[in-house]
Amino acid sequence: MNTDADHLHEDHKTGIMRWITTTNHKDIGTLYLFLSLTMFFVGGAMALIIRAELFQPGLQLVNPDFFNQMTTMHALIMIFGALMPALVGLANWQIPLMIGAPDMALPRLNNWSFWILPFALGMLGSTLFFEGGAPAAGWTLYPPLVLQGGDALPYAIFSIHLLGLSSILGAINIIATILNMRAPGMTLMKMPMFVWTWLITAFLLIAVMPVLAGAVTMLLTDRFFGTSFFTASGGGDPVMFQHIFWFFGHPEVYILILPAFGVISTIIPTFSRKKLFGYDSMVYATASIALLSFIVWAHHMFTVGMPLAGEIFFMMTTMLIAVPTGVKVFNWIATMWKGSMTFETPMLFSLAFIVLFTIGGFSGLMMAITPVDFQYHDTYFIVAHFHYVLVPGSVFAVIAAVYFWLPKWTGKMYDETLGKTHFWLTTIFVNITFFPQHFVGLAGMPRRIPDYAVQFTDFNAISTIGSFGFGIAQILFLYILYKTLKQDVTADNKVWEGAEGLEWTLPSPPPYHSFEEPPKVE
Repeated sequence: MNTDADHLHEDHKTGIMRWITTTNHKDIGTLYLFLSLTMFFVGGAMALIIRAELFQPGLQLVNPDFFNQMTTMHALIMIFGALMPALVGLANWQIPLMIGAPDMALPRLNNWSFWILPFALGMLGSTLFFEGGAPAAGWTLYPPLVLQGGDALPYAIFSIHLLGLSSILGAINIIATILNMRAPGMTLMKMPMFVWTWLITAFLLIAVMPVLAGAVTMLLTDRFFGTSFFTASGGGDPVMFQHIFWFFGHPEVYILILPAFGVISTIIPTFSRKKLFGYDSMVYATASIALLSFIVWAHHMFTVGMPLAGEIFFMMTTMLIAVPTGVKVFNWIATMWKGSMTFETPMLFSLAFIVLFTIGGFSGLMMAITPVDFQYHDTYFIVAHFHYVLVPGSVFAVIAAVYFWLPKWTGKMYDETLGKTHFWLTTIFVNITFFPQHFVGLAGMPRRIPDYAVQFTDFNAISTIGSFGFGIAQILFLYILYKTLKQDVTADNKVWEGAEGLEWTLPSPPPYHSFEEPPKVE
């Protein structure tokens, strides 16, 4: 049990031991965000290797096997190493502040769920140095291709188990905190939207992570223990893996985007100087998206030869998920309507999120239509679609959140001019990178292949130039963070005019224990 004496002792720890042993939600949130930023650059470097190879047709820099290892590792590191830790880091920092809690409900579990991550990610990265290299079957790890890899497979699978364990423990902690530690008077329907989105996301995590664990364990037994779950020669079915994987994989996409919706639903009302339009409908829309995400998984599998009735079912349910998502977009626009809007950096990233995420949503609707998805499947159109959802979607929301809450976390204000420069460079280059991929995909360029026909050269060259520009823009982001943290100037306590919520009643930075006495919510 954490006693007051423990906390007093912890207050006086300095240096590296403070960070290793901390049970404070702010310290752990900072650790998550720092790890996420590091992995963002590692995963980004892998993406640049992919794009550099695709700058021209023919084989330039890497052999095809290493190219496919890069596509696998880039995806796994970006999802499990960059995006999810960033979102959990935001949850750690903000949820106790937003609900008036002194800390997370399970502080020592919180410490453990973080420290599993660097070791799991280190193990995943180490597979690149094995004889035979890392798995080269894409992030989906489809058999039989993945079963033909080198000795790295069990290491990769063990690291995925650890990453999933960390996610489940973090989700349990978040649920326990939100359900048990809200300030007096804060009913469920008075919670901030960011807290709601994380409560729903945490239930999703607990539901789907064991499914992924089951799928990769069956791969392991097929490879080393003589089972035939997915091996056709032994009576197994490789398509069954796809069903199990995507039953995890599709809700996972919403795990990455729902907390981003919560961030946008916090920032837009602040800079519009209005309350969020349609709070109740936003809560119900979030819950609807989460529930529907469990019944659309096979839209990733239209080409496997499923019965027509199955194709129609998954087509219609996929289209249905656009309805609650549209409700959210409408509510954000209605929140801004006739508001006293200002356009600081967090607001700019939030507006770009709405526009570009909507493009990703529309291309998703195109792919929901079964007969045309037969043409899009496994082309660069798919790559363009999910990157429009996850980069200007999830990544932009995380960057917006950092700009928005950094003055609250540190008591220091970032350079607004540099922030806006970072926004414009990032937004321009993200579109130069991914928009041309729609065209080469519609023309039939397959993904995960290091060579291509010469007619795709121009669009690929543009896409590669955009990717390097995007990468350089993120180095500016690093500089902005460094410059902010090095300065001596302190930000105002309530730095954003129009910001509401319990977290803005605290000084900047908040004290080690945010609320000695629980605040009362009217």
